[in-house]
Amino acid sequence: MKLLVNGKEIEFASHINNVEKLLQELGLTVRTVVVELNRSILVRDQHGEAQLKDGDELEIVHFVGGG
Repeated sequence: MKLLVNGKEIEFASHINNVEKLLQELGLTVRTVVVELNRSILVRDQHGEAQLKDGDELEIVHFVGGG
């Protein structure tokens, strides 16, 4: 399945079928990210329910601490 993630087309295995699995595949913890799927912002509780399909567009922003 091909997804557009932060403007870059990436191919994923078919078992990456929801946002929660995608974040795990990318090594991102749910607490530190904001996900927009096809121009709709998802709340954390929606990550496991939000199904992905070929051609979906995602913007993923993660926060990094520092000083």
